Amino acid sequence: MTLPDTIAPFTFLDPKVGAFTLRPLKLPDDMALIHGWLSQQRARFWAMEKLSISELCDFYQQLKSSGKGGGFIGEHQGKAVMLIECYDPAQDPVGEHYAVAPGDLGMHILLAPAKTPIRGFSRAAFNATLHFCFDGVGASRVVVEPDTRNQAIHRLNRQAGFVYERQITLPDKIAELAFCTAEQFAKAQQPTPHRSLAVAAHLTPARWQQVNRHLVRKMLAELCHEKVFIPKALGDGVYSVAADDGQSLYRFTAKITALDHWLIAADSIECWQHQQCQPIDAASLVLACQQQLKIKPAMLGTYLEEIAATLYSAAYKAEHQQYSSAELVDVDFQTIERAMTEGHPCFIANNGRIGFDALDFPAYAPEAGQPVRLIWLAAHKDDSVFATSRDLDYRRLLLSELGEGQLNDFEASISQKGFNPAHYYLMPVHPWQWFNKLVYLFAKPLATGRLICLGEGLDCYQAQQSIRTFFNRDKPENCYVKTALSILNMGFMRGLSPYYMSTTPAINDFVYDLVNQDPYLAETGFSILREVAGVGYMHPDFETTLDKHSPYRKMLSGLWRESPLPSLNPGQKLMSMTALLHQDNDGKALLVALIRASGLDTRQWLRRYLKAYLSPLLHCFYAHDLVFMPHGENLILVMENQVPVRAIMKDIAEEIAILNTEVVLSEQVKRLAVAVPDDYKVLSILTDVFDCFFRFIGAILEEQADVSEGVFWALVAECVLQYQDAHPALAEKFKKHDLFAPQFTLSCLNRLQLANNQQMVDLADPAGSLQFAGVLNNPIAPFAREKEATAPKMAQA
Repeated sequence: MTLPDTIAPFTFLDPKVGAFTLRPLKLPDDMALIHGWLSQQRARFWAMEKLSISELCDFYQQLKSSGKGGGFIGEHQGKAVMLIECYDPAQDPVGEHYAVAPGDLGMHILLAPAKTPIRGFSRAAFNATLHFCFDGVGASRVVVEPDTRNQAIHRLNRQAGFVYERQITLPDKIAELAFCTAEQFAKAQQPTPHRSLAVAAHLTPARWQQVNRHLVRKMLAELCHEKVFIPKALGDGVYSVAADDGQSLYRFTAKITALDHWLIAADSIECWQHQQCQPIDAASLVLACQQQLKIKPAMLGTYLEEIAATLYSAAYKAEHQQYSSAELVDVDFQTIERAMTEGHPCFIANNGRIGFDALDFPAYAPEAGQPVRLIWLAAHKDDSVFATSRDLDYRRLLLSELGEGQLNDFEASISQKGFNPAHYYLMPVHPWQWFNKLVYLFAKPLATGRLICLGEGLDCYQAQQSIRTFFNRDKPENCYVKTALSILNMGFMRGLSPYYMSTTPAINDFVYDLVNQDPYLAETGFSILREVAGVGYMHPDFETTLDKHSPYRKMLSGLWRESPLPSLNPGQKLMSMTALLHQDNDGKALLVALIRASGLDTRQWLRRYLKAYLSPLLHCFYAHDLVFMPHGENLILVMENQVPVRAIMKDIAEEIAILNTEVVLSEQVKRLAVAVPDDYKVLSILTDVFDCFFRFIGAILEEQADVSEGVFWALVAECVLQYQDAHPALAEKFKKHDLFAPQFTLSCLNRLQLANNQQMVDLADPAGSLQFAGVLNNPIAPFAREKEATAPKMAQA
C-alpha cells in the first residue's frame, strides 16, 4: 500500500512498559541521532553504517517524496527509542518474490541501544509498531524480510504472530519472507499458556484418534509385509488379523500391491473385542499381539515408550502443519526439512527419541524448526583425536566456521583460565548433550582442565531429519555440524565414535575421488557431501574399561559436513529425498504435487528421477562394489523446475561399505571393506532401494497419480536395462548379482527392532544381525532380458 501523505502521531499504551508515541521523522533534525544508531555494530543488518548524516537525510527525503514509504521515530517517555521504516512492497524488490495484495505494508524496525534495559521493552516496542501499522497507517497485512542471520528480530516477529513462508534472495541479503495480518497479531497478543499446558496442547481427543489410526494403519501394513501377521481374507478386499490375546480382532480393507505392500484404507480399520468395536489404539495393538511380535518382556516397556513418543510427535506435527503438499512445492530447502511428518517409512516406532523431555522436543526436534546455538568445548589434545580432509587444516576450518573474532574470543577464554590454547581442539556440542550428559559424566576432565566449556557459539543452526545433524541458518554455505546425542532412537543410542572421527575425512576423500573420477557418475551428476573434519574426546575412565561399542565411549564427538548450497547452479533448489514420500494432513502427496507443478508427463518425471538416483547407485554397486544407505533422509535431490536433475549422497563414513574384502585399501580406509555373503550383496539395491523406498513411491502413484504402480516398476526396469546396455563389460556381475531374479529374500526392519530395541544390530557383525522372513516377488522380474520386448508396452500402460 502507498502511505498517506500525512500520518498523525500515534500513541500506544503498553500496560507494563508505558506509552509509546510514533511520529514521522523530522528532517534534518533527527538525522544525527539516527546516524549514531545506524553506525553501531548492532545495526549491521540495515547496511547503512557507511552513510553520512547528509546522505541519510537525502535517503529518507527521497523515500517520502517518491511515494515508496516513509521513516518514523518511536518515543518512550519523551525519549527517541526506535526507528521504523514503512514502505510499499509493490515498489520494493521484495514485491518480486510474492503476489502483493492490496493493504500490504512493508516494515523495518531498529531499537536504539539502552543503557538500562527494561524487562519486556523490546516486545512492547515491537507491539506498539504493529499497532501503528494496522491502526495508524491502515495496513491489512504487514510484510517483513529480515536477514536470515538476525535471530533477535526473528524472535520478535514470531512472538507478534508473523508466519514465516520461505527464504528469498534480495540484492543485499538472504532474507526470510514473513507475513502478519491484524487477526494473527491480535491472536498472538493473547496470554501464552504456561509451558506445563503448552507441551500438551496438541493432545486433543480428535488429534489423538487421528494419529493412532494412522500409526495402526502403518503397523498393520508393515507387519503384514514382514509376515509377522498373516491376515485372513474375508472377501471383497476385507481382511482380519486375530491378536494372540484371544480377545482382539482387527478388520480392514486393503489392496496388496507389488512387494507385498498393503495399501490399507485407514478409515476401514476396526478393532473388535468381545464383539464390541473399540477405539483404535496403537499401544493396545502391541499389547494384544505381544507373542506374535516376539518382543521380550525386558524390551516391551522401551518399545511402548517409543510408540508413545512417535504418537506424541505425530500429533505435534499434525497440529502445527503449516503447508499443504501443493504449497510445499515452492518453499525453500529448510522449510521442507522441518515440514516432514512420517520419519522412516518402514520402521513403526521411528520417533522414539528416548531421553528428550517435553521441553526438549519443541527446542530440538526437526519438526519444531527452532534455532539452536551449539555449545563449544576445548578438548585437550592428549585425550582427543582430530582429522581433516587433505585440502583442509584445523585453523582454516575453525576460521571458516567461527570467524576470526569468535575464534580469538574462545582462545582468549582458554588463556584466561590459565591454559595454553595451542594444547586444545575446539569442538561443538549439542546443548542437550551438554546439560544432560557431559556436564556430570565428564565432570572430572572439566574440573581438571582437560575439558573447558567456552559457552554458546554465535551462529544459529536448525536440526535436520537425522536429529543430531544441524544446518547453519546464519551461514547456509558453511558446514553442517553432526554431534553426538545420547538419546535412544530407532534401535540405537545416537552417539559418535572418536575412532570413526579419526578416519572419517580420509574415507570421505577416498569416496570423493572415486566418485569424481568416474565418467559415468559425472554424467549422472551424482556427488557426495564430504565430511571434511572430525573431532572426538576420549574419556580416560570409559576408554580403558568399556567395550569399544559402548555408548559411553561415543558421547563426545562431532564432525563437519560440506553444505550442498555452493554446488547449485542458478535456478536450482534442494530437497531431501524423504520429501517424495510426504503426505499432508489431507493425505495429499508432495510427489504428485511436484510432478504436476513440473509440467512434465508423469513418466518423463519418473525417468528423470530414476536417472538421477537409481542409475548412480547401480554403477557404484556394480563397478565399484560400493554401497550406501540410500534411504530418503540420506539423499538430497537437486531440483530444477520441480524436477530432480541430480542426487547428492550424505552421511558417508558411517553408512557406506565396499562389499569386497580383496580390494587393497589404505590403513585409514580399510574399515570400508566388509565381508558379506554373495547372496546378500544385491540386497543393497533390492532391499534398501526397492523394498524400503520404491515400494512406497509405487503405492503413492497407485493411489494418487495418473499412472499405476505397474508403470513405475516398468520404468525402474527400463532404467536398469539402460544401465546394463551402457556397461556390457559388467555383464558377469549383472548375472551374478541379478536384479531381475524372480524373487529375493525379505529383510525385515521391524523384526530387527522388535528383537532388540536397545541396539538392533551387532556392530561387530552387522550382516549377521539381519532378520529374514521368506521371499518377495521381484516387481521388475517380468522385464528380464528375455522378456524385454514386453517392457515398452507395459511402460506405456
